[in-house]
Amino acid sequence: MLRAFPLIFVVLWASAFITGKVIVQDASPFASLGFRFAIVALGFLIFALIMQEKLRASLTDILEAGATGVLFHGLYLGGVFFAISKGMPAGMAALLVSLQPVLTGALAGPVLGEQVTWRQWLGIALGFGGAAAVLGLDIGTSFPIIAFASVMTGLIAVTGGTLWQKKLSGKLPLSVSNFYQALAACFFHLGVMTFFETPFIYFTPEFMYAMGWQILAVSFGAFTILMYLIKIGSASQTATLFFLVPPVSAVMGYLFLGEALSVIDILGLIAATIGVYVATSGPSAAAR
Repeated sequence: MLRAFPLIFVVLWASAFITGKVIVQDASPFASLGFRFAIVALGFLIFALIMQEKLRASLTDILEAGATGVLFHGLYLGGVFFAISKGMPAGMAALLVSLQPVLTGALAGPVLGEQVTWRQWLGIALGFGGAAAVLGLDIGTSFPIIAFASVMTGLIAVTGGTLWQKKLSGKLPLSVSNFYQALAACFFHLGVMTFFETPFIYFTPEFMYAMGWQILAVSFGAFTILMYLIKIGSASQTATLFFLVPPVSAVMGYLFLGEALSVIDILGLIAATIGVYVATSGPSAAAR
């Protein structure tokens, strides 16, 4: 089961872009995210109490977990949702944030002291090439500059969150850490909602289905798997999985939203898959 975690993570994480496109049609981005993480925080709190995890922690540990939540759930997701709400295609947002492994691979050495091998760099090159092949032809799609700036903010945030979590992993039980992360993200989104948008949520069936999926499958499922993968593996290797998200998002768009899927898209998916395999396999990966 544990060997399937990377595949499960990619599928669940990619689904967030598709369901996010549905959510922002019936809610403002930061109101929807504030609502989502209020429920997520409550869920992790209940789970931690059931498992009898110790919620009390030092202020430093709580603040560190909160910082991870703001980076991952606040700035990253907020940036992506805001960009999509301003007209950026979900696939384009997925492609831009898939640059994360490049930044993580480049920074893992100086920040974490990890050795990034030639196999990992080759995997990064193949992964990005495959992702670009899937969505690169959409570059001419027009969208506001603020949408591009927003998703690039998300890219920087998720890169920083990956490195930050790897550097601090293991200080709190996973459920407790996720509770503080979700709580911090909730306060972050409510603050942005209050000062920078006119909030609204229409509880349509489509919104409820999409939000329910994001809460259960993405926040409880995918993010917990991500934290586990960061803890047991290297930051650069784990980040390479994000290269599979754009092509998988393209396949989901074809299946669930009726979006076109060309031969180039399929070839890009294959290239990205090979890139992830190259970057995450080999003797060093087995040792980890």
